[in-house]
Amino acid sequence: MSSVLSSEEIKLILDKYKLIAVVGLSPKKDRPSFRVAGYMQQAGYSIIPVNPGQSEILGQTCYPDLKTIPGKVEVVNIFRRSELVTPYVQDAIEVGAKVIWMQQGIVNEEAAELAREAGLSVVMDRCIKDDHSQIFKDKSPFLSF
Repeated sequence: MSSVLSSEEIKLILDKYKLIAVVGLSPKKDRPSFRVAGYMQQAGYSIIPVNPGQSEILGQTCYPDLKTIPGKVEVVNIFRRSELVTPYVQDAIEVGAKVIWMQQGIVNEEAAELAREAGLSVVMDRCIKDDHSQIFKDKSPFLSF
């Protein structure tokens, strides 16, 4: 069963949590993951790239997986196919993340339920950049991504 967060709940997440691990972040400037992460970085969020094939993206150290990130992770923003999401959700639970955010087009109800049962908030099939720019209209016009 899917529980959809309200705009107010999404605003609370974006207000409260500023540390975002981006799973599947591409170093290619034309990829949605790069544009979304770059936008969020410009908006004042700390971005932690997660991509086993890279050492640095957006000027930040890139990690092969969530478990190798030193320190805490608040939001896990996932850019992976729906059927590949579950292991990332399991890792997010293990590292103490607070929110799972599956980007637009990504839906995995089983993984979402696993996260909710562990006490995490879950956002599915939504773009964090689009939600941020919609909610914080007054702050987003200066952002170039």
